Amino acid sequence: MFRKTKAFSGFSVDNLSSAKQFYGDILDLEVSDMAEMPLLKLHIFGGYEVIIYEKPNHEPATFTVLNFPVTDIEEAVKTLKERGVKFESYDYPGLKTDANNISRGDGPTVAWFTDPAGNILSVIQE
Repeated sequence: MFRKTKAFSGFSVDNLSSAKQFYGDILDLEVSDMAEMPLLKLHIFGGYEVIIYEKPNHEPATFTVLNFPVTDIEEAVKTLKERGVKFESYDYPGLKTDANNISRGDGPTVAWFTDPAGNILSVIQE
């Protein structure tokens, strides 16, 4: 039924203007406004799109909403930190981040951060 449908994902934020600045300027993604509705569209490499909508009673996702594969995670984390992005630190059994906020070992090498609305994003080593 959906085999030939171009699916897309979406998530909420508490402020579209802040989201547009963060995703466009900080993460350097192509972002467009949707004229017919108060939505943002993130244009992801490869022809993928993600919709962001403002929700008055927004609550940040408690899971990772977007993962960005990178070839050099150390460089990606360093660059994002220079742009003001704050990375998450974890110290749980089976999930620990190092001094650079990168989780290594069990599973993929990954670092998590949040958007201005508190949604969790990650950079993940390819």
